Amino acid sequence: QFKLIVKNPEKPLASGLQVTAFVEYYPESEEELQDRLLLVIEDDIVEIPVLGLIPCCCLEIEPEINFGAVISNSKIISKEIGISNHGSSSGTFKISYDGIVLLNIDPVSGVVEPNSVKAVKVDICTDVPRIIKEVIKVELEGHGCTEVWIKAVVAEQVPKVLGESCGNILECIKFGPVYFGSSKTEQIFLYNESPECMDWVAVLEDDAIGGEMGTDLQRSTDAVLQDLRLKNRTRDLDVSSLILCNPNQGTLLPYEKSLVTLCFSPKKSKRDFELNDSSQKQDYVLFLRFEVVGNKELQDLSDGATAITMNDPRHTELALTGSGLPVMLTFNPGPVIKFMDCFLGEQLQVLCTLKNESEHLPVTFSFRKIAHFHVCPEKGKIEIKSAKDVIFLFSPHQIGTFKVKQVVDIIGTVLEKNKLQVLKTKPFHQLHLSFIGTCKSKRKNILFKINPGITPMISNETGLFVADDAGHCTDTAPVAILKSTQTQIHTHWINRNCEGDALVAFPNDRAASIRPSERNKKYRTIFTKTERYNYIDPEFSYTDYERLSKEAHKEYYADFISSLRQHRSQKNAARKFSIYNNSVDIGLKPAEGLTSPKMSITDFHKEKLQFKRIPSDDNSLLTSRKFTAVGSESSIKEIWSGLSAEPSSKQEKEDCRLTLTSKQLHQIFIGPSTMDFGDVCVYSTAARKLYVINNLSVHIWIQIEIEVDELQQTSPLSQVVPPFTKIHIPIVFESNTLGMFKRSFTYTINNQHLGHVLVVAKAVSPELELSATEVILSPIPGYLAETEFRTTVRVYNPRNHPARFTWKPVITAGGTAFSIRPAKGFVEAYRDLECEVFWHPGFNSPEAGEFNLCVRKGNTIKLKCVAKVTIH
Repeated sequence: QFKLIVKNPEKPLASGLQVTAFVEYYPESEEELQDRLLLVIEDDIVEIPVLGLIPCCCLEIEPEINFGAVISNSKIISKEIGISNHGSSSGTFKISYDGIVLLNIDPVSGVVEPNSVKAVKVDICTDVPRIIKEVIKVELEGHGCTEVWIKAVVAEQVPKVLGESCGNILECIKFGPVYFGSSKTEQIFLYNESPECMDWVAVLEDDAIGGEMGTDLQRSTDAVLQDLRLKNRTRDLDVSSLILCNPNQGTLLPYEKSLVTLCFSPKKSKRDFELNDSSQKQDYVLFLRFEVVGNKELQDLSDGATAITMNDPRHTELALTGSGLPVMLTFNPGPVIKFMDCFLGEQLQVLCTLKNESEHLPVTFSFRKIAHFHVCPEKGKIEIKSAKDVIFLFSPHQIGTFKVKQVVDIIGTVLEKNKLQVLKTKPFHQLHLSFIGTCKSKRKNILFKINPGITPMISNETGLFVADDAGHCTDTAPVAILKSTQTQIHTHWINRNCEGDALVAFPNDRAASIRPSERNKKYRTIFTKTERYNYIDPEFSYTDYERLSKEAHKEYYADFISSLRQHRSQKNAARKFSIYNNSVDIGLKPAEGLTSPKMSITDFHKEKLQFKRIPSDDNSLLTSRKFTAVGSESSIKEIWSGLSAEPSSKQEKEDCRLTLTSKQLHQIFIGPSTMDFGDVCVYSTAARKLYVINNLSVHIWIQIEIEVDELQQTSPLSQVVPPFTKIHIPIVFESNTLGMFKRSFTYTINNQHLGHVLVVAKAVSPELELSATEVILSPIPGYLAETEFRTTVRVYNPRNHPARFTWKPVITAGGTAFSIRPAKGFVEAYRDLECEVFWHPGFNSPEAGEFNLCVRKGNTIKLKCVAKVTIH
């Protein structure tokens, strides 16, 4: 069966040349053959073995499939394993698995061609955190049965809160006592102990069980319940302003830590300020959740509404405790401090004792500087339940009575605006003292004399009496008896007809200056009314051109300031108009000029807490109460029609191009995250609603990508969701093969943010159920026994598809005397049908019989019938 094809050389073979020989093997049977070739080289003989082997396969498979560490997010993940064939003929394989963890193995059997690799796909579902260690058996041709291990670690993606110093897991942060108006910060680490990136957001639970907001926990329960002011105080309290978190959203890389700063800033409510309750302590117990951004669990209720369950297991809860304390600094004496009367240049002092009544915190104070009063020391710190003496000094610099308000600043750590990690020491609270002091002048004997001057047309400070305390001057001028302003006796005849509005110069102003106060005004003498000479110095006075230029500049700047004022007023008017420029107000300010209605006591009981929409400020925290309120508002506003598959308007296109933050994504509900169709008959369709709730003030664009054949009838696959609305997309399932179905499909938000939904269903055959598997037929009273033996049996259809049935009697040797109507028909989905069973009495009629309820392409149920005959 071996054949040698060669031509031996006639002459010796020279160096560098060769001779080629072919060996041909043509087997006639499946057996292994062995022969040899003899090569004679001059005096040497070389023996070359020749083997003819049977062609066979050589299959090999990898011993392990390791998915590694994955997160539990109900996603279907796949991996392939290769079956290699190193042989010269095809080989078959067969895979068997009897567990419940692995979803799909495809293919489970097949043929591997020579020198090729066959890929086998293995799917698992990451719906439950667990450690997967399964074995599948693979029968390889020529190798027998081989075991392949499937390994994976499905971990739950939950952020962990670690301490900044020691790195241990934190469950509670105690801020301790903090003054109202001041702040205190604590830092923590947020740790992502998972192999994938994690988007997280912080949510403050303001309606959690066990939470306290502004309650004095040291008081008795009865005292707190009787305090009606507690309800009023917590009603208008914005909890998100008490606790600040920076950052309150973000993305953590696998096994990454991120520093988070928490700030506690207790504030008094408006009602506490009105009541002036300075001794009330307020304790706070709040819970802060760090949640993973993803699908919220949505439950489809029977009335068509949608409930949002907030108990997402993928979150970590951190308790926050703290107390708000008022500043309890008392002054003795105070708050009104009266100083004794003193003379100019003297100094009075009052000793005041400052006492810190607080049992928890010290007080740092600082007195502001005011005129005529001094405080020593101006700054200081008073420990808990301690006192300190300060001296108030009254040192007046002028004569009079002084009533001033002394401001006392309380110094503490205050959070800088828009800088959550920066604490600055500055005043956060003020106390006020009233200082009253009088400074008197020293008494002098002052001699008042008659002014020798004449009272002019305009009288100034040189009046009738002048205080002259010189004492040594005794010369006096003659007194002018004639009122020269009312007579023209001394007036020169040239000036008799002068204007009456001319200004008369004072007799004592010549010594001061001969220059006019105003250049355009004329001055005349007292008696002769002669025009006075006005000296104008050309070196210091303005020229006519300079005066005109100065007036022009003054007018220019006056016009410029007037135009700025007009532009500012127009801008303010346009801003106010834009606030009310809508279809409801049409540019008019609502209730402008109307008086507010008076509220009665009963109106307060009817008042409901109005939630504002979730703010878009990145520094503000999401709260569960506002979150639920906005979600409920959006859930009510459901839209069924008029939606567009793609952004069409300019506003929609701008909104749908936005990249959403983690906080914004957390306000979008898409779910349920797991859609369970239950039992679905093959060759039938079942639909479930996928809800999309948009709690944002912008449009979002949802696009669904479906690759599996069982969900191809789903439509529409693209929707633009308006702000604060809810829509639903029907997901349609149809299967042609029996068995369990577990697949996931993906969706994108604004073509950027990816998500997925798990679909679970079980494809089953049609099935009917009976109300009873055995019925007893008795005669009806009042009727002949030969005519009325009947009863009913109810047929139920628990499936989603109509089932066609047929009653087939079981014929025995004695025959049958029973019949059922209707004998065949169909039962609608989730409906029932009542069938009537008859027994036909006769001489040889059997009293027992059986029927088979045969469902087309479904199950078969046996019904046993017994006739109960009573012999009188």
